[in-house]
Order: sequence, then structure tokens, then C-alpha cells
Amino acid sequence: MIEEVRELQAYDAWATNRILTAAARLGRDDLTRDLGSSFPSVLDTLAHILSADWVWLERWLGRSPTGTPADWDLGTLDGVRARWLEVRAERAGFLEELTDQDLQRRVDYRDTSGRPWTSTMAQMLRHVVNHATYHRGQVVTMLRQLGATPPSTDLIRFYRERPGG
Repeated sequence: MIEEVRELQAYDAWATNRILTAAARLGRDDLTRDLGSSFPSVLDTLAHILSADWVWLERWLGRSPTGTPADWDLGTLDGVRARWLEVRAERAGFLEELTDQDLQRRVDYRDTSGRPWTSTMAQMLRHVVNHATYHRGQVVTMLRQLGATPPSTDLIRFYRERPGG
């Protein structure tokens, strides 16, 4: 089961990189234009995905943050990309240490509002991929609204592009 989780996490990184590359082709005005989605702009949506990825990683590490660190630069795509690389690297290290047994471990944490929850590690690892996929889909729609050509981030595309896929 751990290999499936790692594969989903690799897909998540691949898809996010594709979306960040597409977003980098936008001008500042388009990147920050309010398009009336769950989060106003492409940049705001990407910042949300990054923030959620970090919060979940923190939970896996036994901490329950109430928000994103105040010193993060989420107002530029370069700032978001830089933090994403850090979070991805830390997540990769965390995933390398996980075993099948770890996936069944129950983790107590608090959401950003302070409410207590308990989930298995496997549930949380799957959730973070699903969450990012949902919001990347919103970014794809926003890119189309802006007249840009979005990348394909389908899971089957990931499999087809992988060596041996």
C-alpha cells in the first residue's frame, strides 16, 4: 500500500509542477485577476493548495498549525513556487520513511479552527492529493477563462509519461 501512496504523491507533484509552469506564462494582472472561484485568482488558488499541503505535512509531523507562516511570500508566483519546493522536499523525506504499518496509524490533530480530529495516515495522504486535484481543476478553468491553454493533469497522462508507463 505504501507504494500506491508514494505513486499518488508523485502524481501530485507532477501535476502541480505542470500547473505552476502554465501559471508562469500569465502576466501579473491575469495571475491576480478575480475570477470569482473558491479563491479569487489563479495565484490565490495556488497559494491555498500550497498552504494546505504544508498544514497537512505539519499534522503528519505531529503539529497542528492554525495558519500559514506569516513570513511566507504568497503574493508572487515565485514566492509560492519557492515554498512549494521546500514543502515537496520535506514531504518526500517524510514519505521515504513511511511503512505500510505507518499508514494505519491514527493521528490526532486539530484543524486550523482548533477542532480536534483523528484520521489514519493513509486517509490524510489520500486527502491531500484529492484536495490539490480539486483546486488544480479550478485553476485549469481559470486559465481557460483567461484565454490560456491549460496543461493536462490527468492521472492517466501521468502514467503514460512515466518511464515504463
